[in-house]
Amino acid sequence: MDLNFNKNEDQNKLLLSDLRKRFVKVKLGGGTAKIKKQHAKGKMTARERIDYLLDSKSKALEIGAFAGDGMYDKHGGCPSAGVVVKIGYVSRRLCVIVANDATVKAGAWFPITAKKNLRAQEIAIENKLPILYLVDSAGVYLPMQDEIFPDKEHFGRIFRNNAQMSSMGITQISAIMGSCVAGGAYLPIMSDEAIIVDKTASIFLAGSYLVKAAIGENIDNETLGGATTHCEISGVTDYKAKNDKDALDKIKAIMAKIGAAQTAGFNREKAVEPKENPDAIFGILPHSRADQYDTYEIIKRLVDKSEFEEYKAGYGKTIITAYARIDGWAVGIVANQRKLVKTKSGEMQFGGVIYNDSADKATRFIANCNQKKIPLVFLQDVTGFMVGSKSEHSGIIKDGAKMVNAVSNSVVPKFTVIIGNSYGAGNYAMCGKAYDPRLIVAWPSAELAVMSGNSASKVLLQIETAALKKQGQKITEQQEAELLSNIKEKYNAQVSPFYAAARLWTDAVIDPLETRNWISMGIEAANHAPIEKDFNLGLIQV
Repeated sequence: MDLNFNKNEDQNKLLLSDLRKRFVKVKLGGGTAKIKKQHAKGKMTARERIDYLLDSKSKALEIGAFAGDGMYDKHGGCPSAGVVVKIGYVSRRLCVIVANDATVKAGAWFPITAKKNLRAQEIAIENKLPILYLVDSAGVYLPMQDEIFPDKEHFGRIFRNNAQMSSMGITQISAIMGSCVAGGAYLPIMSDEAIIVDKTASIFLAGSYLVKAAIGENIDNETLGGATTHCEISGVTDYKAKNDKDALDKIKAIMAKIGAAQTAGFNREKAVEPKENPDAIFGILPHSRADQYDTYEIIKRLVDKSEFEEYKAGYGKTIITAYARIDGWAVGIVANQRKLVKTKSGEMQFGGVIYNDSADKATRFIANCNQKKIPLVFLQDVTGFMVGSKSEHSGIIKDGAKMVNAVSNSVVPKFTVIIGNSYGAGNYAMCGKAYDPRLIVAWPSAELAVMSGNSASKVLLQIETAALKKQGQKITEQQEAELLSNIKEKYNAQVSPFYAAARLWTDAVIDPLETRNWISMGIEAANHAPIEKDFNLGLIQV
């Protein structure tokens, strides 16, 4: 291996080590003291409940592990948004599991908690997967109620989705395993079936203190809304469980009897590992986002047998389009080529930039995959569309619009992996979050922004220095350098993949070696939802 490969490998493995350290920290939720307190009550933690529920030795995907990271420090933090979400197998059925983490502010809902719950429901709806709720929450986090209560994508949308999923025939099962109060009480009761744990769980619209204040009635919480009350008097819940494990066993028993799902019919053969060593990804991928590399070498380490059939190989070379298999599933790959390429006419094109011909090629390929019912995988390392008079005169806006149109109207499931850069309109054309990928993940090397930190900081510096000079201030070279350093530091923090993951712009930051598993399980989930629409590009300029 050459020296550059070793430098790349060292840097990328440091990024992976940082990812693992961050994950260890968020897995603790509210911390070891809060976990001990949960155990002292005879209760399992959110992660322990999910682990017990999932089939042993089966694979699972965690959605939004870094949601809320660094967003609510002045409120004491909100690790994983106070709720754990996984896609996994329960009684051999693939499903979505949502578990409130009572070690984080007693499971209270922050704004990002609502967003994460809505994302979990979106995944269940898109893929027609059963969804299981493990409820243990004190309700809305009151100091931020104005950011979670009344808007379209706020708390109330959860219950609207409960109702719609019910009408769609999507199985919803809830286990009330702790506190369940106020508006949150509707979530489990709008599920198909509800289980409640005796003595440690309760459900009511208003707790005993509020009841006393509102109507003067003296009553304890257990009598007001405990398991005996709701299983034997009100009939609100369907099953009484002795403890957490008993409740989870009841969910397993129900899931084991659910009928088989319809399938979309996506093509799958026996999975074959890549011939090229996937570990080499760490040495191939440059440690600098500005450096070039050959994306073909990355693709070879993601696809079965390291084999693919390239579509229009000699045309529009800054985007690679190819048919391949990932873990046996047939896929269409749309990837940014990050290597400087030469056209037939001898023109050199920058890697990672979308030109007229590459946009045109991608549009045609996306249409082909929709016609053939082949899921799409986007590998993003894009700096944007080509600018300048030549591109403008050639109609880059029109060609770019055609590609965005094809991505927007695609009816086959789409999966996006952000490998490196994800800048500007390139993020949109390569199926960013706004274009409804079934799953969108980032490698630790990813950067998401309107433009790179170097470019943006220079633009922002010009704006700031111009404003200071307008006020009559003289700026020395040293002051300018300090301003640039401060601007760049702040901007670079915002382009981090963890900044994006905290806000759920991506579903996860993952080890590159987990990419095949994410795509495979994603397609398996999507295969539960037959395609009900025809592909139609609508009205576009040709």
